[in-house]
Amino acid sequence: MTVGDPRDWMWSEACALMERAARMQRQFFQPGHPSSISPAWEPPIDVFETDRTVEIIAALPGVEPNDLKIDVQGPEVVISGLRHLPAVTRNTTIHRLEIPYGRFERRIRLSPAKFAVAQFELERGCLTLRLAKRP
Repeated sequence: MTVGDPRDWMWSEACALMERAARMQRQFFQPGHPSSISPAWEPPIDVFETDRTVEIIAALPGVEPNDLKIDVQGPEVVISGLRHLPAVTRNTTIHRLEIPYGRFERRIRLSPAKFAVAQFELERGCLTLRLAKRP
């Protein structure tokens, strides 16, 4: 068995690690839409479609229902709101803050059909939004 240059292995591992970190950063909590009024973060979502509905699941842990807004603007759905800093942060020194807080906004462009909010539920940190396709 021949042993290669350890620098090749280390370089390969470092590049793979950087790619995984970049992929996670793209997947979770991206900065908001450039047209946003103020800086915002984007929650990750899943979108499922049937012939009559579109279902969107958004990860919104710590968001209260009264801090959430859902708006259907033609073929676009806008989920926005605010996640407050927890009370424990008052009068403390923050050593690490990786979970995004503050204003969030996620714009989801759908097919050209018309949609209406049929049902929504915010439970266990996830928003489940069902949109009915209108003729």
